[in-house]
Amino acid sequence: MAAPSFPARPAKNRPKTILAWCLYDFANSFYVVLPAVVWQIYYQRAVVGNEQGLGDLWWGRAVSTSMLLVALSSPMMGSVADYAGIRKRLLVLYSVVCVAAVCMFTTVEPGMIVWGYLLTVIANLGFEGAQVFYNAYLPEIAPGDYQGRVSGWGFATGYVASFLGLLALLPLVARGYYDAAWLLIAAAFLVFSLPAFFWLPRDAPPKLGVAAAALGGIRESWRTFREILRLRELRWFLLAYFFFEDGVITVIYFAAGFATKTLGFTEREAIGLFLVVQAGALAGAYLWAKPTDRWGPKRVVMLMLAQWCAVVAAAYFVQSKAQFWVIAVLAGTGLGAIQAASRAFMSTLVAPRIRTTAVVAAGVIAVAATPVAAGLIGFGLSKYGEYFRQHTGLAGLRLE
Repeated sequence: MAAPSFPARPAKNRPKTILAWCLYDFANSFYVVLPAVVWQIYYQRAVVGNEQGLGDLWWGRAVSTSMLLVALSSPMMGSVADYAGIRKRLLVLYSVVCVAAVCMFTTVEPGMIVWGYLLTVIANLGFEGAQVFYNAYLPEIAPGDYQGRVSGWGFATGYVASFLGLLALLPLVARGYYDAAWLLIAAAFLVFSLPAFFWLPRDAPPKLGVAAAALGGIRESWRTFREILRLRELRWFLLAYFFFEDGVITVIYFAAGFATKTLGFTEREAIGLFLVVQAGALAGAYLWAKPTDRWGPKRVVMLMLAQWCAVVAAAYFVQSKAQFWVIAVLAGTGLGAIQAASRAFMSTLVAPRIRTTAVVAAGVIAVAATPVAAGLIGFGLSKYGEYFRQHTGLAGLRLE
């Protein structure tokens, strides 16, 4: 099977292309505030009811299912993107699926547990699936010595969007206008995605039809995965990525639920906490962008992992909400930097011909443990949340 080629983009187009790429990070980060805080709490409390921990249990199921579907479908879809030449179209499709599911949140009423669960799975599948195709553009739009900065800019603009999204949702949530909140987030995601849909590089000429790419792509993906695993540096990176990126995903999807149920945060306090985390993440992504290029992404990743280890160790000794706020700020600064540096690090380790497949491999590895972790965390909070609150609640942060 012939590998697709990706033509180099003229330098004069690069600024507009990079802007479009960063704006997609800005766009999809409006959605992040829903599973991270607002929709998570609404689904757990208003739709399911969390007095006995059932909200935690169903939320864990939704996250588990969506991540499992991403892990199972990404290899085939990555091959289809490469060999059928429809990467941008798949980016658009997955994004629109997420937007449509968020709009359908307006149909979820208290007690509609399964319907809310299905929409959560669809929305997360659309969001996480689109990330695979979006991340694969980085080596194509930025030269090697600039990818750290561009990756950092993308995450920084994303954290700005999450911050703005939460500020916009605060008055709506305070007045109980939840339907307006879902529609506002859906509209922001769609509108700010448009520059990426129009300005990112065109798809490469197709080498195979969609059906042939889907059928033959699985075999080719397996061959490419084996080739990836023969590359020593990439193999070790993916092994480490398995552990620390799964921790990042766990933070995003469970921090608010943990804070509200185990630590007793109110909904407004949880939103405020997430605003502080986003501000810290924005600062971290921006301040570490240039050092990522100057020192190399590996060094920055190592520094941020050391910072996170220190934060988790400190969290064990937290005894109050005020102390938890401080920990959240420190975790946020590391969150922004490690995500941006990891994306740049990944792009330096893969050849262009296996770019999307390698990104798919990283994505599958990142979410592979998440279904199990999400299910266990949801079950644990549902069964033992009160015990955690009284005895070992903050030790649960070590899962992050």
